[in-house]
Amino acid sequence: MPTTPKREEIDHRTTKLIVGIVALSLASLTSAFSRTAINSISESYYQGGWSQSIFIGFLFAIAAFLLSYNGLSRTEMILSKVAAIAALGVALFPCECGSHKAQVPYVHGASAAVMFLILTYFCYAFYRRALAKGYPQAKVRATIYVLCGVAIALSILVLALDHFLDGGLSRPIPRLVFYGETAGLVAFGISWLTASRTLPFLTRPEERFSPMKATNPS
Repeated sequence: MPTTPKREEIDHRTTKLIVGIVALSLASLTSAFSRTAINSISESYYQGGWSQSIFIGFLFAIAAFLLSYNGLSRTEMILSKVAAIAALGVALFPCECGSHKAQVPYVHGASAAVMFLILTYFCYAFYRRALAKGYPQAKVRATIYVLCGVAIALSILVLALDHFLDGGLSRPIPRLVFYGETAGLVAFGISWLTASRTLPFLTRPEERFSPMKATNPS
């Protein structure tokens, strides 16, 4: 049974756990509740109903938790705040999707690019910390961070290339943008879920975290 907490009010591993779950579920939920097939996760803004609410609500949740996250350095603290603002930019400034025109040009796309670039950096930061520990579970985590960082970077490159080619890649693959965004978000979610130290096969018992435990490893 849960007892009186004996740890900080906000734990960075709880933040990572929640952000990871939200990022992993955003694409599938917005698509599942859309009235029609969406070619971009951002297009769910125009779907209304649950799809729109999930899109905006989840991005606000990600922004809130990124805002509360300070990392282990001044650089990480600053970048997490910038990423939080970028997440709000994605939510508050609708994209130019299909027949819908962007209310403020370029803000949505620029915000998404900034957010994903910073998330790529965090994969690198998590990788360095895991690699420095040296034991087998940490090495597995380091490999996961590398794969996630590469996946996010590739999704950015593919979507940027499609933009500069004026949709040259997405014309033969109509849902390319959705797939690219999904890949980036899933990689983001996996990396932060891994960093939460809640997964038993990726952590040693003495470092495993649970948000329901009164005491946790430092």
